[in-house]
Amino acid sequence: MTQQVEPTTRIQVWDLSIRLFHWALVAAIGYLWYSGEEGGDMTWHMYIGYTVLGLVTYRILWGLVGSHYARFKEFIRSPKATLRYALAFSKGKEPHFVGHNPLGGWMVIALLLLVATQGVTGLFTSDDIFTDGPLVHLVSSDMVSTLSSIHKQTFDFILAAVALHVLAVVYHAVVKKDPIVPAMVTGKKIAPLGTTASTLPLLRAIVIAAVAAATIWAVVNLL
Repeated sequence: MTQQVEPTTRIQVWDLSIRLFHWALVAAIGYLWYSGEEGGDMTWHMYIGYTVLGLVTYRILWGLVGSHYARFKEFIRSPKATLRYALAFSKGKEPHFVGHNPLGGWMVIALLLLVATQGVTGLFTSDDIFTDGPLVHLVSSDMVSTLSSIHKQTFDFILAAVALHVLAVVYHAVVKKDPIVPAMVTGKKIAPLGTTASTLPLLRAIVIAAVAAATIWAVVNLL
C-alpha cells in the first residue's frame, strides 16, 4: 500500500519583529558576556543592558497581543501536556509543531525570566570602583551586594540555557531535518496545507516597541 503524503506549503511563522528581537538579543547577550568577562566599556555594558530590558519588555507584551505564533497562549502548554510531549520525544514519536513545541515554549519562558533577572539586578549593581547601576541609590549597600552577586551568578544560568538551546537547534537540524535557524532568518517554515500563517500588525508592533522603550527609559532616568 502506498503511503499518502500530506500536502504542505511554505508559510510565514515568525514575524519580522520576533526575528529582530531574537537576533538583537543574541548580539546583546554576546556583547554583555564579552564586556563583563573581559572588562570592556561598562558604559556601553549598561546601555546594552537597558536595551535587553527593552527587548524583554517588548517580547512579553508581544507574547500577549502579538502575531499568532508569538503569543504565549500558542506555545505554553500545561505541565501534563509538556511531560506527555517529552515522553513521546524520548521515543522519537513526538508530534510536529509549526511554532514552538512544548519544551521549546518553556525554554522561551526560562530564557525570558533569566534575562529579565539579569537585567533588573543590573540596575542595582555596583563594582565598588567606577560603575554603579542607575538604581543603586534606592537600596541599601547590603542589598546592592546581594543583587550584584545574583547579577553575576544569573549569567552562568543564561549561558547554560543558551547552550541547551543551541544543542536543541542542532538536534532538530541534523536529526529531524527541521531548519530552525533559516526559519528564524526568513520567518518561513514548511507546514501542512491550510495551517494558519502569521502576519505582522505593524502599527501595533511600533506602539508596543515605543511603550517598551519608554518604560525602560522612565525606570532608568526617573526613579
